[in-house]
Amino acid sequence: MRLLLKTISYGSLHVCVATTVAYTLTGNFALSLGIGLLEPLVQTLVFPLHEWVWEHRSGKPLHLLHTHGAPLNE
Repeated sequence: MRLLLKTISYGSLHVCVATTVAYTLTGNFALSLGIGLLEPLVQTLVFPLHEWVWEHRSGKPLHLLHTHGAPLNE
């Protein structure tokens, strides 16, 4: 239940921020509202997956794709 409420809260805030930023950049309210709704919707759907990955990866070493020649966690 906490994750659901956190996701809704995050999504609502994100809509406001995304719409404001889009309006600042475009000056077009209709376009800004479209961007402001679409972008946070995608982010809100991805957020629980992000939380799940972090929850299931806790305590496990991160494996980076590129380490600039220095081996990590070997």
